[in-house]
Amino acid sequence: MFRIPLRLVTCLAASLALLAPTLVTAESAHAAAQRIRLGNSADVSRGSWSGPAYTMNGSGAVVPATMTRAIDAIRGGTGTLDVVVLAGSAPTSGSATPECDTVMGLAGVNSCTTWTLTSRRDGDNSAANTDIRNAEFVYFAGGDQCDYADWKGTALQGSVKSVVAKGGGSGGGSAGHHINSAVVYDACAGSVTSDEALYDPYDPAITFTTSMFAWPNYAGTINDSHFVTRDRMGRTMAFVARALEDGLTTGGAAWGVGVDDGGSLFIDKNGRATAAGADTYVVLGDHRPEQADPDRNLTYEDYKIWRVRPGRTHDFKNRPTCGYYLRSIVDGVPDRNLYSGTPVTNCG
Repeated sequence: MFRIPLRLVTCLAASLALLAPTLVTAESAHAAAQRIRLGNSADVSRGSWSGPAYTMNGSGAVVPATMTRAIDAIRGGTGTLDVVVLAGSAPTSGSATPECDTVMGLAGVNSCTTWTLTSRRDGDNSAANTDIRNAEFVYFAGGDQCDYADWKGTALQGSVKSVVAKGGGSGGGSAGHHINSAVVYDACAGSVTSDEALYDPYDPAITFTTSMFAWPNYAGTINDSHFVTRDRMGRTMAFVARALEDGLTTGGAAWGVGVDDGGSLFIDKNGRATAAGADTYVVLGDHRPEQADPDRNLTYEDYKIWRVRPGRTHDFKNRPTCGYYLRSIVDGVPDRNLYSGTPVTNCG
């Protein structure tokens, strides 16, 4: 479905006012894909890269600490690389390239190109796909993850996969964090709160996109953003229960990954994630819910939750079987203190 975000309409109207009248009359209802490149005009040419590496951010902005680690991991500590930022709408104020402004201040970057793509058909834009395939890192900006899910099945999906396959990386913030998980809460039917999701895990606003990306060592995950700030533990629990009930993941387990505002995960090629900036929560459901039906409150006993503080790690390749605390949902009512607990250490 074709949609133009409000902030894009506002930005576009202001830009068109500055253009010649002949261009204004020729402008169609669909805004043309926009490309802005910073740094060197020529891409880096190199035979091999040392990734993949990823950044998963709780809010939309690039987090320099984890982005630097990803850049260094991909380039193996030598040379420079090219970054592409993908956005479904233009910023509403300030710089037209906020993510690239940050990226260009980091060591090891040859260029950073922002592509603003506002429709599904833009996913097949040949120039955008060429830039993506020539890049070594793709960053999905904040915004609306439904815009990104709409690119499933376009050339862009394969182009991003090719970057990771050659040893590059992917990441994003807020909506860009969501789209990088194995199961994507796509918000195409609107946003849902924790209370709404726990009272009805089949609320019409809970919709998922699968098979968009499947990054190595990150199977079975459902990302969530602005996690503590917007009290999203409850809805992530509902997402995990739905994934299990509907068979969206394999192996009888689903893993919610909630990153708070200002927080970020750097994930290396071996699946080891290091938190920075703010806490990350990993929420495991390892059995089907006791009750998960339309128009009925959720009941799920004993979610296993890891609180990963800044500087600490979580292994997504060899997933931990200890160090979690337990929390439950009974008839839509969560236990107290969802965001903290005493870790279980005797897990034998």
